[in-house]
Amino acid sequence: MSRDIAFFGSSLVSAYWNGAATYYRGVLQALAANGHRITFYEPDAFDRQKHRDIADPDWARIVIYPATEDGVDRALEQARDADLLVKASGVGVFDRLLEERVPGLRRDGALALFWDVDAPATLERIGSDPADPFHALIPQYDIVFTYGGGPPVVAAYEAFGARVCVPIYNGLDPSTHHPAPPEPRFGCDLGLVANRLPDRERRIEEFFLAAAAELHDRRFLLAGAGWGDKPMPRNVGYIGHLYTADHNAFNASCLAVLNVSRDSMASNGYSPATRVFEAAGAGACLITDAWEGIDRFFAPGSEILVAENGPAVADHLARLSPAEARRIGDAARRRALAEHTYTQRVRLVEDVLAGRLP
Repeated sequence: MSRDIAFFGSSLVSAYWNGAATYYRGVLQALAANGHRITFYEPDAFDRQKHRDIADPDWARIVIYPATEDGVDRALEQARDADLLVKASGVGVFDRLLEERVPGLRRDGALALFWDVDAPATLERIGSDPADPFHALIPQYDIVFTYGGGPPVVAAYEAFGARVCVPIYNGLDPSTHHPAPPEPRFGCDLGLVANRLPDRERRIEEFFLAAAAELHDRRFLLAGAGWGDKPMPRNVGYIGHLYTADHNAFNASCLAVLNVSRDSMASNGYSPATRVFEAAGAGACLITDAWEGIDRFFAPGSEILVAENGPAVADHLARLSPAEARRIGDAARRRALAEHTYTQRVRLVEDVLAGRLP
C-alpha cells in the first residue's frame, strides 16, 4: 500500500550539525523505492542550507520553511492531507510545537508517528521532568519508531504510554557508502568523524585524543564541526566539517576508523551510529567504544574491534597491520550487505505500518 508521507525532520539535504541526515536518506529513499511518496519538511535553520551535501533528490519533495511559528503553521497546513504524518525528534526549532500539533493534524484513516533519532536523550529528558508536555503527547501518536535503543528503550517508551514502539536501526545504503580509492589528504592511522557535542566530548577525549597522546608516532585525523579551539596532541590533524561526498574516501584512507558513542547512547546500548555502517560499507576497519548489543550487528574481533577505554584503542591500533585491517573491513562489509541495508530495515517499517508487529 503506497502512502503520502509528510516527514518533519532537521534536514534531508544537509548533514551540517545534523548527524541524522544519513539515516533519514537511507530510510526514506528505501520507502520511496517501495512506492511511497515522500515530502520532507525542514526549517531554514543553523546555516544548513548553506552547507548542503546533496541537491533535492528525485525520490522526495523538499519543503524548506522559515524557522518561525508562522513558517511552522504554513508547513503543517500543507501536510494535513498526508496518509502518514511523521514528527522526528531534534528538528532544532519549534520541536515542542510540532510534537503537539502533528497528532491533531491527522485526518480519518491517517497515522501519526513520532520518530525518535535520539531516544535515550528524549527519555532522559522526560524521565527527569514530570511536567514535560511530551508525557501527555506520547499516547497520542499511533506509533513510535526509534533510531535504536533495543529492549531498554522499547520498555521505557511503553512505560510512558506509547501504543507501539519499534526500533528501526541505522543501516547501510550501498549506493552512497561503498569502497573508494584512498586519498593522501585523509591518510592516517586512525580517523574519526564526529561533531563536537557536550555529551560526547569527554568520551572523545578518552578514546581518541588520549590514544593519540599515547601513540605519538602515529597520525590521527579528526573531522567534524566545532573542534577548532580544542587543544589536541601534535599528531592529530583537524579538517573541519566533512561533507558526505568525502566520507568514502576518508574511510578508505585510514588504517582504522573510530566510532565514539554519545554518553546516552553508550549507557543505553543497542544504538549503532550511522558512522558504523558508513565505515562498514566502505570496507574500513572499525574500532568502536563498547556498548551493549554490538554482537547483534557485527562480530567483535572478526568484523569489528571493540575498545573498553582509550588504552584499549591504542592497543588495538598498535597491533593492527594493514592486512588485518583489510580482512576485518571486508568482513564487516559482507555482513552489512547481507543483513544491515536500509532496504532490509524498511521491511520492518512496512510490517509495523500494516499492523504486523514484531
